Amino acid sequence: MTLGEVFRQDGAQYLECYADRLSASQRQALRAIAACRTEALGGHVYHCAACDETRYSYHSCRNRHCPQCQHAAAQRWLQEQQALLLPAPYFLLTFTLPAELRSVAQQQPRPIYNLLFRASAAAAQELARDPRFIGGQLGLIGILQTWARNLTYHPHIHYLVPGGGWDPATQVWRAARPDFLLPVQALSVLFRAKFRDGLRQSTLFRQIPPKVWQQEWVVHCLPVGNGAPALKYLAPYVFQVAISNKRIVSLENDQVSFVYTDARMRQRHTCTLEALAFIDRFLQHVLPKGFCKVRYYGFFSPSQRATLQAVRNWFTQAIVEGSAAELLVATAPPAAVLRCPKCGQVLTLVATLQPTNRSPPSAADR
Repeated sequence: MTLGEVFRQDGAQYLECYADRLSASQRQALRAIAACRTEALGGHVYHCAACDETRYSYHSCRNRHCPQCQHAAAQRWLQEQQALLLPAPYFLLTFTLPAELRSVAQQQPRPIYNLLFRASAAAAQELARDPRFIGGQLGLIGILQTWARNLTYHPHIHYLVPGGGWDPATQVWRAARPDFLLPVQALSVLFRAKFRDGLRQSTLFRQIPPKVWQQEWVVHCLPVGNGAPALKYLAPYVFQVAISNKRIVSLENDQVSFVYTDARMRQRHTCTLEALAFIDRFLQHVLPKGFCKVRYYGFFSPSQRATLQAVRNWFTQAIVEGSAAELLVATAPPAAVLRCPKCGQVLTLVATLQPTNRSPPSAADR
């Protein structure tokens, strides 16, 4: 069972009911995922000379919200980020948008998500410059995630951050403690203030209940070792949205069942929704067209490559002097080979299929 199958079976009905309230990006995602890896997008026919097996391989939709066609892109991104890793302990810093702001974010996602990035990154940098904590500039790789594991709307940003900062005045690395980066309570207050000040500059500020600016905002900071495990955890969220196909259990009687793991109790649950409700819950995570969900701040910013090189040079010198760990080296994954699902031999391309408006051939036709 795949998300595409759900969309092919119930997507037309959903559009009949709710097309007028969908954004162009949401409509495009629904149609693209429904057509993904079907005859509608064309493809190739492969043949196995060893067992006479024929395999149809249809093109991917390449929509960034599709759960089945962005794996290769996620792996490429992962390799690129591994090249940025520094030989330092890393932290996963998470900023969550309060529940009272989420209805506004759903109506106006682009300005709210942009402000969420700006306010959280600025708060972390300001606190990090304080010599009581780090006394230097952070490097942050931020990824926006809008969903909880049960597909409900839960916007937050994960930042992968090396444990320390660069002091431009002395040109040295100011290391944080291995188990502590920044005080999250103070960071929460600063994050809230910066978000409030930014929102005051827009008409959206009048829609926010005043109590939001007095309550605590959720910020978490977790040590994650050398950073590679956290990158591997974050990579799928860069090129996919909300749910993978392997979590969808069934589509029966116009109901979709999927599994998820409760983050607190670590217990596995099954959630069953009406098909249209499931589609609605998924589409609320489709981002506005052209919105950049991965952003780089501090010395990881593309505009500060000279600073990043200075940081690398400092670590290189420290390694030479024996005061730092070995540099992390990323290795490229081996190229994929398409093999026969029956006998394991390499498949040969024998035909190319042009895109059509028809469904994929049935098993009886193949």
